[in-house]
Amino acid sequence: MKLKALFKKKKEQEEQKEKWLENNAVGELAIDAYETDKYIVVQSPIAGITSEDIEISLEDGMLIIKGKRKRPKDTDKIEKYLYQECFWGRFEKKLILPEEVDITKTKATIKNGILTLKIPKLKEKNKKEIKVKVEEEEE
Repeated sequence: MKLKALFKKKKEQEEQKEKWLENNAVGELAIDAYETDKYIVVQSPIAGITSEDIEISLEDGMLIIKGKRKRPKDTDKIEKYLYQECFWGRFEKKLILPEEVDITKTKATIKNGILTLKIPKLKEKNKKEIKVKVEEEEE
């Protein structure tokens, strides 16, 4: 095989790998999470993502943020990157919440490329405390 043909094959393989990664890889979001007296607050830089690109849910006490970061259209024609650190494609972040919360009253906003979630904590009267009696077993 000639050298030119080898380079062409290598380029085709790299393009196939990039397409596969774009469709199958899952990136993570960087987040900050803190709590106030009334809320669990989660913030994440999500530049370039709209509210249609993101889904937020709560399953078994775990907050799940997922979506897709779309590659800008004008980058499709770039043949050679000098640096490529941005993640394009599906992303997902899971976070176990430290308190019982009311996800139905969560307020999610995107402002200046920052996603902010304000998740209300349940009031003390709505929390259930279950006491478990501990017994010693005889040997």
